[in-house]
Amino acid sequence: MSRIYLASSWRNLYQPDAVTMLREAGHEVYDFRNPPNGVKGFAWSEIDPDWMGWEAKQYRDLLTTHPIASRGYLNDFRGMEWADTCVLLLPCGRSAHLEGGWFAGRGKRLIIWTHDGEEPELMALMANHIVTSGEELLEALGRPS
Repeated sequence: MSRIYLASSWRNLYQPDAVTMLREAGHEVYDFRNPPNGVKGFAWSEIDPDWMGWEAKQYRDLLTTHPIASRGYLNDFRGMEWADTCVLLLPCGRSAHLEGGWFAGRGKRLIIWTHDGEEPELMALMANHIVTSGEELLEALGRPS
């Protein structure tokens, strides 16, 4: 079975069910919402409830110096290092796409799980597989990359 880093978004309604499905199929899954260290997953609002109003310099400075941002980054990056496979569950944002690109660049398996209505992306050709359902995902995980 695979050690999976499920890259997605807090706003992705499919994410909790995807974690459950993959675990029920026998895979180990890093869940960014519930990291294994017991600390809840990272949210910018933990640093500042008005984070959407930050200027670019404020974002950069807090990203690189705030202990909550450091903790969230290390949790997720350690999960990426641990995993042998990234499932990029769409829709998701920039961080998840950076994570998927990291997996592709490291030569680790990248599977993109897309749904109807998602905007096509040319660079998705970096992925080992592009799937459109849970059944296709489980089939792709069963095949060597």
